[in-house]
Amino acid sequence: MFYGWRIAAAAFFTLLITVGVPFYGMPFFYDYFIRDFGWTRAQTTSGIALATILIQPVAGLLLHRFSTRKLIMFGGGMLLVSLVSFGLGNGSLLLYYFSWCSFMVGYIYSGPLPHQVLLTQWFRKNRGLAIGLSYLGLGLGGAISQKYVALPLIHAFGWRTALMLMGSSMLLLVPVLVFVVRDRPSDKELYPDGASGPAPDSVAPSLTFAQLLRLRGFWLLAAGSCMSIGAIGSINQHMKLMFQDARLSSTQVADTTFWILIASLIGRVAMGWLADRFSKKLVMLAAYLFVAAPLPLLLIVNRPGIPMLFALLFGFGLGADYMLIPLMGAQLFGPNSLARVMGIVLPTDSIGQACFPFLLGVLRDHFGNYDLGIAVAIALAFGGALAVALLPGELPGSPDRADPAPKLSAARGEA
Repeated sequence: MFYGWRIAAAAFFTLLITVGVPFYGMPFFYDYFIRDFGWTRAQTTSGIALATILIQPVAGLLLHRFSTRKLIMFGGGMLLVSLVSFGLGNGSLLLYYFSWCSFMVGYIYSGPLPHQVLLTQWFRKNRGLAIGLSYLGLGLGGAISQKYVALPLIHAFGWRTALMLMGSSMLLLVPVLVFVVRDRPSDKELYPDGASGPAPDSVAPSLTFAQLLRLRGFWLLAAGSCMSIGAIGSINQHMKLMFQDARLSSTQVADTTFWILIASLIGRVAMGWLADRFSKKLVMLAAYLFVAAPLPLLLIVNRPGIPMLFALLFGFGLGADYMLIPLMGAQLFGPNSLARVMGIVLPTDSIGQACFPFLLGVLRDHFGNYDLGIAVAIALAFGGALAVALLPGELPGSPDRADPAPKLSAARGEA
C-alpha cells in the first residue's frame, strides 16, 4: 500500500487530538468562566479574538520555512501548555489571554494548516479523498469533544482538571510523529500517489507572497473563506449560550454538537470524493450554501426537531467548508505555493472565526438576545458563498497543471 495512506491515517489521529477535541471542546467551558469569574459573554469570547489578531498573521507566514512534522509536535506542546493554563485560571483576564495566545500558537502549528501542506505533498489525484478522510479525525474529535470528553470529565473531576487532562492528551502525538509521519514522499524515496515518477506540477515554481497578493482569485478565496468560517465560528462559539437562552439543556447542546460533527464526517468524505471528480469551485459553492441555508433555523431552535435538522444540514456543510479551501488553493495556484497561500488565507479565516464571535457577544450583551447576531451570521455565510461563485472557473475534473502561466491569468480573472 502506498505509504501516503499511512500519512493520511496519522493525520486523522493528530487532527483528532490537536483540533477536534480542544478546539470544539473549549466553548463548552465558557459558562463556567462566566459563572466562576463573573465575566460577560463579550469578555469570555474576546480571548480567542485577541489571540487570533496577535498571533495568526505572523505565525502563518512562517509555516513554509519549517518541517511540518516538527511544527505539529511543537504545536501540540503549546496546546498542552495552554489547556493546563486554562485549568489554573484564577479570574485574571491577563492569564486568560496568555492561555489563548498559547492555544493559538498550538492551533496554527499543529492544526489544519500543516496537515493541508503535508497531504498536498503526498497526494495529487486522490488529494480530496485523502484530506477528507484525514479530516474525519477532526470531525470525530469535535463530535466527542463535549458529549464524551468534556462533560464526563467535568462531572468526574471538575472543569479545571478536565481542561488539564485534555491538555495531557497531546503526549499521544509523540510516537506517531516520530515513527510514522514524514514531510514529503522523497523522504521515503517515493513520488506522490505512489507514481513511478514525479508529478508534472511538482516542477512548477512557488509563487511569492507579492505575486499572490496581486491576484484577484487569491483575494476572493481569502474573503469568501473568511466570511463563511466567520459564520461557522460565531455559531460554534455561541451555540451553548444560544441554546441556554432558548431554555435548552446542556445535554441538548452536547447532543446537537455531536450530530453536527457526525454530519461533518459525511460532508468531508462526500465532498472530498466529489472534488476529485468534478469542479472544485462548484463543490465548494455547494458546501458554503449548506452552511448558510440552515442558519435561520436558530431563530426557532426551541421547537421540536429543529436542533437535529439544524445539526445535520449545518454539519454537512461545516465538514466540507474547511477542507475545500486548500484544494481550491492548490488548484488555482499550484501545490508548491500552497504553504504561502494558506499562510495568509488561514490566518485571515481565523481572524474572522475569532472576531465575529466577539461581535455576536457584544450584540447579545447590548440587545439581550441573539436575533441580530444570527442575522449577521446569515449575511456572512451567504457573502462567503457569493465570493466563491465569483472565483475563476475550472474544467470539471481537471488536474493541477505544471505550467503556472495559465493559472496566473485565470486567477487574475483577466479577459
